[in-house]
Amino acid sequence: MRELSLDQLRTLVNIVDLGTFSAAANALHLAQPTISLHVSDLEARLGGALLMRGSRRVQATALGALVIERARRLLRDADDLLEVTRKHVEGKVGRVRLGTSTGVVVNLLPRVLRKLESSFPGIDVEVNILGSNETMARLQEGTLDIGLVATPIQSSKDILITHWRSDRMMAFLPATWKSPAAIKPGWLVDKPMIFNDATTQMYRLTMAWFAEAGENPRARIELNYNEAMKSLVSAGYGAAVLPLEQPLAAELERHKDIRIVPLSPVLKRHIGVAHRALPGLDKATANVLETIRQFEQA
Repeated sequence: MRELSLDQLRTLVNIVDLGTFSAAANALHLAQPTISLHVSDLEARLGGALLMRGSRRVQATALGALVIERARRLLRDADDLLEVTRKHVEGKVGRVRLGTSTGVVVNLLPRVLRKLESSFPGIDVEVNILGSNETMARLQEGTLDIGLVATPIQSSKDILITHWRSDRMMAFLPATWKSPAAIKPGWLVDKPMIFNDATTQMYRLTMAWFAEAGENPRARIELNYNEAMKSLVSAGYGAAVLPLEQPLAAELERHKDIRIVPLSPVLKRHIGVAHRALPGLDKATANVLETIRQFEQA
């Protein structure tokens, strides 16, 4: 026996709900002979009468009532499937795997996620805390969809990287330290230093800033979590060179035992958005990318 037709089941349900073949035909925008054919075909396949034609209304037989009860469930499931599929196609639901550093997670990503929750509450963003190199490797493997990475960074032809934002690097000093209005490498080099982990782009960026001035600082401790580094600065353990990822007043409000002083020469940390080519992305990933780009900064 051929598979049952959802269109025929929908016809059967409409006839019983509306009471006549003609009313069902009008509601479904079908010719009445087509309606009759749907019913006769169903009855032939199921082996029994499904409807009783009364003087005023068409009513279901016992077999028809059983079929209609199950048909309603099938039609609801089919409608739900179409709705879920439509939302996936439009990118309103889905799961997007994002890789980013701890610094971005603490200060920048929450703003992006709040906007996503408002615009696309059906998209589940899975956040992975990773270094930039690991993020690029996992994008290449296909186990991530989007990466926020420090640039410049080595890429491949399969992965696109576009500039997202640039944050000015600053000297974060214990509030008890006296310092000039702008911090030069020579002034900072002999101070106790809290550096990012040597495997990070931030470490290489900071060391290059010292090296251009002919200085070679030594770290008192290396970490890979900016907020932990700021806590150590607050405790007077040493100084750190970190990006200013939010307005200065807001940063100082959060860390009252820290002084934040500009660097001279100016140093900036650049972040890019990495992902596969747009034709290969699903719509949910494309919507997350578009939301991230709303927080771009020159």
